Amino acid sequence: MPDKNELSNQTIPEAAWVKSSFSGAGSGGDCVEVAKIQGGRALRDSKNPDGPKLFFTDGEWSSFILGVRAEEDGLV
Repeated sequence: MPDKNELSNQTIPEAAWVKSSFSGAGSGGDCVEVAKIQGGRALRDSKNPDGPKLFFTDGEWSSFILGVRAEEDGLV
């Protein structure tokens, strides 16, 4: 499994970034973008694409998604 340094050292093509379907609606264009990378995902603020990025391993990303879904279902 890659560590955070390995994830953050990857080159992420601009075309890899996808805007969240929940971003922008009624919030003045606040957007989060995610890119699938080898071994995980990267997140960035679309208003600051050259700024800091968050990196998640595949396991961390799965846990994050499960947590979001549990919150949406009122399980948390």
